[in-house]
Amino acid sequence: MRLDRYLMPVLLLVVWQVLSSLHIIPTYKLPSPLEIIGGLIDLVRQGMPPGHRLYTHLVHSLYRVAVGFILAAGLGVPIGLIMGWSKRLNRLVSPLIEMVRPVPPLAWIPIAILWFGIGIKSAAFIIFLGAVFPIILNTIDGVVSVRPVLIEAARTLAATNKDILLKVMVPGALPSIFVGLRIGLGIGWMTLVAAEFTGVKSGYGLGYMIMTARDIQRPDEIMAGMIVIGVTGLLINFGLTRLQAVLVPWQRA
Repeated sequence: MRLDRYLMPVLLLVVWQVLSSLHIIPTYKLPSPLEIIGGLIDLVRQGMPPGHRLYTHLVHSLYRVAVGFILAAGLGVPIGLIMGWSKRLNRLVSPLIEMVRPVPPLAWIPIAILWFGIGIKSAAFIIFLGAVFPIILNTIDGVVSVRPVLIEAARTLAATNKDILLKVMVPGALPSIFVGLRIGLGIGWMTLVAAEFTGVKSGYGLGYMIMTARDIQRPDEIMAGMIVIGVTGLLINFGLTRLQAVLVPWQRA
């Protein structure tokens, strides 16, 4: 394992800590790395608010993301496959998608609260809106990118439309589908944290935790929460990448 790839991040952390220790960087604006580690320990041991520990915040946020993402994938992938397969349906539905897609998911928060109230339903709806469009569009691109010669070869072998869809189109589109899933999950994760800023009924969630830390002026715990969000997103993306390597082994060939 090459260690030089970690040299620059370690050097930046050391410089950051030195500048904070010399009071060149005011710690009330940007806490030092050691203070952030202390804030992370406080979140694990005491929680924010006290008694609401980091683990429980993380579990609630992951649950909200899972519900919204599963809904987005469960609808987005089939819709993308059908739209990629049928040019007529693509022409009919694409204008609607392109009209709704540019609206930021956060702009839907007031409507989501009006429709579903504050809770898992509104959070799942916001995550769904953030994740579903990248999944649909990348699935369509994956289907369209399948080489026509493969389809013709399948027809020559007397394959039915169902066989072509399931045995040619879906495997050929899988790499693009996974790209859409990874992008959609990333957007959904960011959207969830922002949606929690508006409040959560259960009192748990990483976004809610960060806002509470802000209210009592704990920048060390704010930064610690941001690091937890980033590391969690990195691990989720890594998991999807590994799953893609298992399900799409021919992509590495």
